[in-house]
Formats: sequence, structure tokens, C-alpha cells
Amino acid sequence: MAGQNQNPQDIFFMREALKQAQQAFEEGEVPVGAVIVWKNKILAKACNYTEKLTDATAHAEMQAITTACNAIGGKYLSDCTLYVTLEPCVMCAGALYWSQISRVVYGASDPKRGCRRTGINLFHPKTEVYGGVLENECAQLLSDFFKNRR
Repeated sequence: MAGQNQNPQDIFFMREALKQAQQAFEEGEVPVGAVIVWKNKILAKACNYTEKLTDATAHAEMQAITTACNAIGGKYLSDCTLYVTLEPCVMCAGALYWSQISRVVYGASDPKRGCRRTGINLFHPKTEVYGGVLENECAQLLSDFFKNRR
């Protein structure tokens, strides 16, 4: 869980997720970005598109899962890692459960809407979950977005 030693690979791919979050920010979406990686190769890049698509389910993680599954031609992401700038919500954690993703690495915690607030592990039992990777950068982008909206 949170507080893992941040390895260079996790930092590299979280920076890629941050690029996606920045894109969302620039498009007026809540700045959450995600990438899914398989064998050090990015299979999917995505950001929130809930406003653009007028779809409450168009979270970055959901977009990334669909793209990655299409890239591999299957519904399971058992050898993949999701890097996402914000702790997944309950909906996204459920989708990640069904995808059987191996690892989830997130940046900022979400005490209001994050899946951990339930007190139940909503991820697949074999999924490793790590939080706090580039946490300050991820949280700052969200903070800047909501400060500008008020």
C-alpha cells in the first residue's frame, strides 16, 4: 500500500500518466491520467473524458482498460500495471478487479471518493496496490484545477 519505495520505473510511468492528466486539465476535465503498461511498454494512455463524452463512467482508468484490452485482444490484464494519478474510485476498482490487472500504482489519495474509504479491498486478490508515487505532483495538479474552477 501507500509509502512504498518509489522505483525509477514507477516514477517514469507515473510521469506519463501525469502527461495525460495535464491534457485533461487543458481540456477542462478533472485532471486524472492513466497508462497501462505491459513488459515496460505502454499499451494504453487515457485521461478523464466525462465532460467531453457526457458520460459519468468515462474515467481515465475505464478508458485505459478498454484501450489496453483492445491492444492485447483479450479481457484480462493479468500481466499489466495501471499507473493512475488519483486513487481509483469504487467503479474503477471494480473494473480493475474484473480485468485481473496485476498491479495498480496511484499518485494522490482520494479520501472523499477513493475506493480505500470503503475499508474493503475492492481489487482482485492477486492485484498489488501501491499509492503515493509522485503524490505531491499529482495532488498539486488537482488542487490547481479546482482552485481555478472556484
